[in-house]
Amino acid sequence: MSAPPNVVSATNTAGTDILAGLSIAGLLLPEAVAYSSIAGLPPQAGVIALFVGLACYGLLGRSRFAIVSATSSSAAVLAAGTLALAGGDQVSRAAMAATLVLLTGGCFLIAGMARLGGLSHLIARPVLRGYTFGLACVIALKQLPHLFGVPELHGDFVPLLLAKLVRDLPQLHVVTLGCGALALALLFLSERLRRVPGSLVVIALGVAVSGWLAHRGVPLTGEIVLTPQWAWPTWPASGEWLPSVELAAALLLILYAESYSSIRGFALKHGDRVDSNRDLAVLGLANAISGLLHGMPVGAGYSGTSANEAAGARSRLSGLVAAVSVLLMVCLLLRWIERIPQPVLAAIVIHAVSKSLRISTFTPYFRWHRDRLVALAAVLAVLSLGILNGLLFAIAFSLIMLLRQLSTPRLSVLGRLAGGHDFVDIEQHPEAVAPPGMLIVRPEEPLFFVNAESVLAQARHRVDAGQGLCRLVLSLEESPDLDGTALEALGDFAAWLSARGIELRVARLKDAARDALSRMAIPQLSPQALDYWSVEDAVSATSPTSSSAKENP
Repeated sequence: MSAPPNVVSATNTAGTDILAGLSIAGLLLPEAVAYSSIAGLPPQAGVIALFVGLACYGLLGRSRFAIVSATSSSAAVLAAGTLALAGGDQVSRAAMAATLVLLTGGCFLIAGMARLGGLSHLIARPVLRGYTFGLACVIALKQLPHLFGVPELHGDFVPLLLAKLVRDLPQLHVVTLGCGALALALLFLSERLRRVPGSLVVIALGVAVSGWLAHRGVPLTGEIVLTPQWAWPTWPASGEWLPSVELAAALLLILYAESYSSIRGFALKHGDRVDSNRDLAVLGLANAISGLLHGMPVGAGYSGTSANEAAGARSRLSGLVAAVSVLLMVCLLLRWIERIPQPVLAAIVIHAVSKSLRISTFTPYFRWHRDRLVALAAVLAVLSLGILNGLLFAIAFSLIMLLRQLSTPRLSVLGRLAGGHDFVDIEQHPEAVAPPGMLIVRPEEPLFFVNAESVLAQARHRVDAGQGLCRLVLSLEESPDLDGTALEALGDFAAWLSARGIELRVARLKDAARDALSRMAIPQLSPQALDYWSVEDAVSATSPTSSSAKENP
């Protein structure tokens, strides 16, 4: 007797999840060790973060495909933050890193309890793509010394980093460069061979010849101590609390923006549900545990998540299998992992971030004529101001550009199209005709305190330029609600029109805006003047004044 279909389906799903977990474990472990070097932390920080992230999200997360681990972007932000707060001392930086990761976990948990799932929308996609491109440039540049065998670069100011790299090039170590260049070539070659795990191949080859390389001066990864450090992280001094919380908030923003983008993208692709507040809480727990164990910050990176989906994952079981595989690998193969040559790890990092170094990422914004300046500003900010300051500047710049757009909205004058019921912008459709004795205007942005006065000033100018106007129809279809400033400005505008003998009618009001205007009870705006569901209704309705005149001759 054959097994029921649902049993067969469950068996097949489990089988594909196990294979997917095994395959991505080999990719994630070397990346975790490599990302530790980006953060300026010992290799075990990335390994601990990888295991904690996989286990926590596999047990409690929502997405079927998300792989939560250390990411290159958070590692770079953490490096910039610990360098700013603790200087160059490695012990102090490690203690400060644990504190920042723990604070980041706390910020995630607070945001989850406050149900701030939309927090990631503070970072617009053009900002995130520009920031990622600039960040990839900085990360790749800082890995070149490991590839060339020259002294390590510190800081994240790109012109200074380039100057230091050029100055140190005479110290180039030929064997180290040959090892890194060969590893990088193999990694890019493996992209053409889908079934070949490039990272594992270059690591296996590197470990195989590690003795020969070490004898010729090529540095290896070194000792990895995985014993959990249960001691509480060192708390900041009194004067460092504010910058520590600011850095934790920056890590929260970049981690959640990157994580939510990955989670939501694959959920839309496969028709899955997204629970952003639950993901906030799970990421908070994972980062808090990672901080307690002196690991790195974790998030759902796009590369790991896409690799998990490509490997055939069907449920969160693949992440749990990957966590168990990572644990077994570090328990059984730790002494081999410690022998990975540093130029091989540098090649793995450069290959990983190279996917973000594609100019084609910005092509749609230039083709659409949208957000070009925002994306380019994010790139330049990271390259000129540093990783952390560049991120904050890019976010602020995008919000300023949004406010600029909202504060100077265009006021359209509408006309009837071809004698029908549709009213369109006369400037865009010259064939549209405005009804005689009537002006119909529509703000193209929501009315609120920033733009209400300027929009209605434009409407006054249109009225002054008109001849023989007896009625003005204001279409507020773009305004879901009205704040106090907008209400007061509308009251002043209604009184200004009334003094000139012009009737005001408001069309296409949303419920919240209608309720607000009703409660305000503007004397010049009767309740009937708020009940026009379309511009056509407002234009064709009989004037209350004329109706009264007909009833009382």
